[in-house]
Amino acid sequence: MSKRVLIVDDAAFMRMMIKDILTKNGYDVVGEAGDGQEAVEQYKEHTPDLVTMDITMPEKDGISALKDIRQYDPNAKIIMCSAMGQQAMVIDAIQAGAKDFIVKPFQADRVLDAISKTLS
Repeated sequence: MSKRVLIVDDAAFMRMMIKDILTKNGYDVVGEAGDGQEAVEQYKEHTPDLVTMDITMPEKDGISALKDIRQYDPNAKIIMCSAMGQQAMVIDAIQAGAKDFIVKPFQADRVLDAISKTLS
């Protein structure tokens, strides 16, 4: 059975890029969210195997959403997506329970590598 993924990013084209990489490689994208609040709701609705979470978003940022999801499900597997120069935020995210992080612009092999490591 293919692994179910929730993609969270406030930029639709970023979600599309990740979705494209994932669907081509046999993953099932069960939901997409454009902000942290939506991410938490979608997580509860779909209980995906993995979440790719953008750090910087309106309403609720990725780190707050990460904490909320981990509070709801301590076993949640979340990979943070960051732009260059967000190292401090990435460290916060890892301390808050993120499993890994990928840097934009996305490289397909790095995305797939992070996901397969996190799910194994």
